[in-house]
Amino acid sequence: MNTYLPSDTSLKAIRVQTEVLRRPGPDWRMTQAFRMSNEMRRVAVAGVRARHPEYTARQVELAVARIFLGDALFQEAYPQADIQP
Repeated sequence: MNTYLPSDTSLKAIRVQTEVLRRPGPDWRMTQAFRMSNEMRRVAVAGVRARHPEYTARQVELAVARIFLGDALFQEAYPQADIQP
């Protein structure tokens, strides 16, 4: 198994973190995944608003969709939208 070990984190710290994350059940892990996903979306929205304060709420929504979908899929889903993230 090829494992990435950050240079600023000791092996002991990684082991402790792994153990802590394994203790809770799948419900907790799923809840955390949803929370992180929601937080990532909030960060993306804030970034779009900071870069494009002139965008309407709909334009922000489209720009965030473009970030998450990627250019090719975004163009397929929203062929008429000319929006930059």
